[in-house]
Amino acid sequence: MNNSILSRLDWLSIFLYFLLVGFGILNIYSSIQSDNALSLWDISNVAGKQLFIFLGCCITLPLILYIKSNLFEHLSYIFYGISILSLMGLFVFGQTISGATSWYSIGGFSLQPSEFAKLTTALVLAHFLSAIQTDLRRLKDQFKIVAFIGLPMLLILLQPDAGSALVFLGLFFVFIREGMNLRWLYLGILLVLIFIFTLLFKPIAVSIGGLLLISIAYFTIRKSFNKKSPFLITLGICVLFSFSVDFIFNSLFEQRHRDRFNIILGLEADTQGIGYNINQSKIAIGSGGFSGKGFLNGTQTKGNFVPEQHTDYIFSTIGEEWGFLGSSTLIILFTVLIFRIIYRAEKHTNTYRRIYSYAFASMLFIHFFVNIGMTLGLVPTVGIPLPFISYGGSHLMAFSFMLFLYLNFDSQRLS
Repeated sequence: MNNSILSRLDWLSIFLYFLLVGFGILNIYSSIQSDNALSLWDISNVAGKQLFIFLGCCITLPLILYIKSNLFEHLSYIFYGISILSLMGLFVFGQTISGATSWYSIGGFSLQPSEFAKLTTALVLAHFLSAIQTDLRRLKDQFKIVAFIGLPMLLILLQPDAGSALVFLGLFFVFIREGMNLRWLYLGILLVLIFIFTLLFKPIAVSIGGLLLISIAYFTIRKSFNKKSPFLITLGICVLFSFSVDFIFNSLFEQRHRDRFNIILGLEADTQGIGYNINQSKIAIGSGGFSGKGFLNGTQTKGNFVPEQHTDYIFSTIGEEWGFLGSSTLIILFTVLIFRIIYRAEKHTNTYRRIYSYAFASMLFIHFFVNIGMTLGLVPTVGIPLPFISYGGSHLMAFSFMLFLYLNFDSQRLS
């Protein structure tokens, strides 16, 4: 790597990456540590595996930085096609873990292709949007974009892995940045609200209420409507969606996901069954107080009260052992990293590199927001790890590669 590239690297993002991953390995180690001392260098435990994979990622960093970004752009469709094939192959060769057929088992290691599908989808969308000069007004281009996102989402939902599929929705932030009509965002928000209210009330009540609200809105600002067709189509979509919520909820969601939605919405009260994880997570975080109990001193963590604490619930270890001070510092670090990526993306004159950077920041934000939200009981538990912090080899590799590509593109902003 020559000195010119080194001088153009985003060293703040690199520093944040090493800081977050290092902090994550420490907390993974703490979450599995018991009376029997475990070696951090022993790859037979999850902390050792995470460290080993991290060191492997570090080796690839200079290799990825050295490659010209044009190569990734030209191979975007090939990478995307390989990831789609790998997702399809799971239904034949995949290994089922915790009810989801999401992994390939290779020589004692597990590989989760859905994590890498996030990277390849970001690449192919950046390539497609840059090719059409981000003109999102044409309906056929909008359908292609939805197809690019929808295909991996569908394959991941069928595994089933609703959490990983949810992350792809973060890519719509990119389209808004690139000039997509905000009516799609409004429609998405409206459908989410309809989904929630239909779970709380009957579909017929929600449909009538929605009909009244939309009608009032239409007649209040009807001068801004050039045609009645979009209004009628939106109304029809909302009514049909309301009556399909029961089918979606009962057929496409697993029982564990349905239970978690019911608990969050207050339809069920359960602190020992499916709500046990959330309840114990909140107890662990709350017990940390302002400065925490100290590294390796978390009583809830040592007692194994929080299941999956080294993966989806790693933030509860941080809250207990590092307290409000450590937890808020972690949130600040993530916030700085996300805004740093967005800030540097805005400096790009190359559309492909800018869009990819926004896609990476969007998916990073969804992971960060949902994971911490579910450990605090603010959103349903859907199995989303905390980037760079939670245990998971495939997840760490995929997000490390996404960051390394961002660094590559950012270093070539002037080329």
